[in-house]
Amino acid sequence: MLDKAAAVLDCYRPAGGAFRLTEIAARTGLAKTTAFRLCADLVRLGLLERDGETYRLGGKLFELGSLVPRRLDLREAALPFLQDLFEATHETVHLGVREGYEVVYIERIHGHQALSLPSRIGGRLPLTCTGVGKALLAFSGSELVDEVLAAPLPRLTPQSVTDAARLRTVIEQIQVSGLAYEEQEAAPGVSCIASPVFDGATAVGALSVAVPCVRFRPAQLAPAVRTAALGLSRVLRAGSSTPRGASS
Repeated sequence: MLDKAAAVLDCYRPAGGAFRLTEIAARTGLAKTTAFRLCADLVRLGLLERDGETYRLGGKLFELGSLVPRRLDLREAALPFLQDLFEATHETVHLGVREGYEVVYIERIHGHQALSLPSRIGGRLPLTCTGVGKALLAFSGSELVDEVLAAPLPRLTPQSVTDAARLRTVIEQIQVSGLAYEEQEAAPGVSCIASPVFDGATAVGALSVAVPCVRFRPAQLAPAVRTAALGLSRVLRAGSSTPRGASS
């Protein structure tokens, strides 16, 4: 039953929304009576909310998700640097981590005129189509790079890189410069520059700035992104080297 309940919750990927019982049953492959019983239990537990004839994700999921230790610690350490990066650029900034072949966004800061982006807190996108994702991929080990390049590469826009040889060259350039660029590969009209964050030898996250293509000035944005990522990496490494129980 846990597997079936998880399937109900998973059917809300990637964009959330609200679904009727018949839609949930169709998405999960469950019998309608089973889906009805599971949805009722999930509503009782606060994991789903019912609004008339539709069901949406419940607030308890957000509460629990925000308490995941690795993400919570990284997000709290990153917030001052994200805020500094936003103040320096006045553009949309992101913090993302890797899960499998995807980047999961755990923080996003934007001004009053937010860009129309597919990224959202808790949302997922392919590693290969985003600046944050490519920064993470480049510093997550050669085995992962080989696995990703051996599989069909996803396409979110006509500009998404789907040629494995070309993407390998891009990754090698990122490994040299410490900066990842993305131009209209995740969303039309939007470009991005990202830099990895380290707590050890591999990247534990990446920071980025996303801007409309007409305002994309890599030479101006790169120093701010790199400075924020390096600063956060220093904080994380200092925290890792502090003995447990030592006072701050």
